[in-house]
Amino acid sequence: MSVRPSLADVTHGRGILFGGDYNPEQWPREVWHEDARLMVRAGVNLVTVGVFSWATLEPHEGEFELEWLADVLDLLHAAGIAVDLATPTASPPPWLGDRYPETLPVTPEGVRLAYGSRNQFSASSATYRERALAVTRAVVERFAAHPAVAMWHVGNELGQVDHGPEAAAAFRRWLQDRYGTVEALNAAWATTVWSQRYDSFAEVLPPRAAPYHRNPSQDLDFRRFTSDELLALYRAQVAVIREHDAERPVTTNFMGFFPLVDYFSWTGDLDLVADDAYPDPDPGATRSLCDAALTQDLMRCLGGGAPWLLMESATSAVSWRAHNLTKSPERSRLESLQAVAHGADGVCFFQWRAARSGPERFHSGMVPVQGPETAVHDGVRRLGADLARLAPVVGSRSSNRVALVWDWPSWWAATAQAMPTDRLDPLASLRSWHGALWDRRVGVDVVPVPTTAADLEAYDVVLAPALYLLTEPAAEVLRGFVAGGGTLALGPFSGVADDGAHLHTGRFPVLLRDVLGVSGEEWVPLPEGGVPGTWAGDPSPSVTVETYAERSRAEGAEVLLSLGGAPGAAQLEGAVAVARHPFGEGRAWYVGATLDEDAFARVLDDVLAGAGVAGLLPGLPRGVEATRRGGHVFVLNHTDAAEHIAVDEVAAVLGDGAAGLRELLTERTYRPGEVVEVPASGVVVLGLLAA
Repeated sequence: MSVRPSLADVTHGRGILFGGDYNPEQWPREVWHEDARLMVRAGVNLVTVGVFSWATLEPHEGEFELEWLADVLDLLHAAGIAVDLATPTASPPPWLGDRYPETLPVTPEGVRLAYGSRNQFSASSATYRERALAVTRAVVERFAAHPAVAMWHVGNELGQVDHGPEAAAAFRRWLQDRYGTVEALNAAWATTVWSQRYDSFAEVLPPRAAPYHRNPSQDLDFRRFTSDELLALYRAQVAVIREHDAERPVTTNFMGFFPLVDYFSWTGDLDLVADDAYPDPDPGATRSLCDAALTQDLMRCLGGGAPWLLMESATSAVSWRAHNLTKSPERSRLESLQAVAHGADGVCFFQWRAARSGPERFHSGMVPVQGPETAVHDGVRRLGADLARLAPVVGSRSSNRVALVWDWPSWWAATAQAMPTDRLDPLASLRSWHGALWDRRVGVDVVPVPTTAADLEAYDVVLAPALYLLTEPAAEVLRGFVAGGGTLALGPFSGVADDGAHLHTGRFPVLLRDVLGVSGEEWVPLPEGGVPGTWAGDPSPSVTVETYAERSRAEGAEVLLSLGGAPGAAQLEGAVAVARHPFGEGRAWYVGATLDEDAFARVLDDVLAGAGVAGLLPGLPRGVEATRRGGHVFVLNHTDAAEHIAVDEVAAVLGDGAAGLRELLTERTYRPGEVVEVPASGVVVLGLLAA
């Protein structure tokens, strides 16, 4: 039985991967040799080549010019630098759109987008696919055996949407595969509402501009179709690669919590998970690196816990925000090492040499347009040295007792048109709950909705902040988890609808009412000023609940936070905001309102304590992150002041620390009883010394 390729095939003999996108076609040949020398000096061992080179590789339809790319690969290989070779299909050349306008995507308003930018393609276009596979085949046939190629990179940030005629035809085929008959489609979409019944699949359109609200079930299925259509495009290119190379891993670059693609549905098709991440460096974005950690945890879990690759990041400023703040080399280092702490075995940037032309000319690079004798490039060289010292962590994994449930279809359905409120953002809820865990240094896995009991068997606590869609099979898995001794916490506006976006009938959350010991009868967006809340045993209101609550009552649960009435929300008097309920051998918590940071922290502390889950290095202050990866503890100081950690405390986390600790980045050793300093914006990586 063959072993599937993985990131380990690329890191083997190289350690932590380090590099970035390289676009040599944008520079004179004499610059290429300087680039190779600078890469070696900086410790670069992997570069992505070819992402935006379609027009250079195929300047005229069917005429391929590949020798320049061969020269680049030869040069990089001679310098000991591996290549992540891309299929250039993300940015079609103008000749494709000009000659074949049907390859260009159409907006919901019926406007066909023009060429002259990037991403101007329809994944459903037969002509686009034909030409995309032709250029892919030309590249793969020529370079599959080249020794520089260590892995393959399909497209770039796949996330395109099309509402045009070919997409409509593909959508109809997808619906016919899903439902079989138009009668089943009518039932699934509840087309009796507003007289939307279809006589045949031929009448069905993608969601387009309409005089009023669209069918939410149609919208939800189109989101699913779009994700599947992009996956089909990815698979088609992988098939071409596999005709010539069965050994090297293949991937594409994800975009964190990207709203248009369900990444959980893609993971079985990727040999390794890669992500593009650009945390906001604005000091006002105080939770930016907290949110970055959440994305990193998602990437690790998309790969089943295996190491992943940070495919793109920025050394300093980006060029696509309205106001592009720069960041220091220290901040760039902190972001990069945070990714490694959360499971990355590679850190790469966009791009190696900053562009002097085009829309991204103000996007930072590893080599600025001002040259290598700059603070940015000096920071790049120092980061390369740091990453080389982290070779001992390569391949190691994390083990966590808390799962955070995330579901793309729930996100899509809960943000459809005509909802009770557009202020209840599932992703914001997820980030809020994760932020409380991060503050407590509690390791967490980001997981999809469970389908079997085995999906949750590694966890003591399951948190579901925003599970709008809930099916009976998933509810049964959660019920069994709690009955068997687990702890479940469910957030507001959860269990509202089935997987077709139809509301469950009865008091909500219908499918888990017995588990939670709470039931509700009305979803209540709140007026300005919110409503007061009172903790059990505290006679005076101590919480103000903003945005959203539910008219609900306890049915066996212990009410921990109850609501008072207020102008515009008198029906909430006595409603349940937080409740705890024993069920079987475990306990379930229901958080039926949006809580502020302090109120939710109080709830989470109770949830974790009841499950016997404690955070890592609890003596550290807020803003100092600590996470364990294999046999090493990473401590990242996100504050402006130095912090200190007792060697004995870290040794207790890792096991027998009788001999002391070794810090990888400085190669310094510490003995029992000593203290390790973590500088402001600094990182330490601690492992046990051999006895």
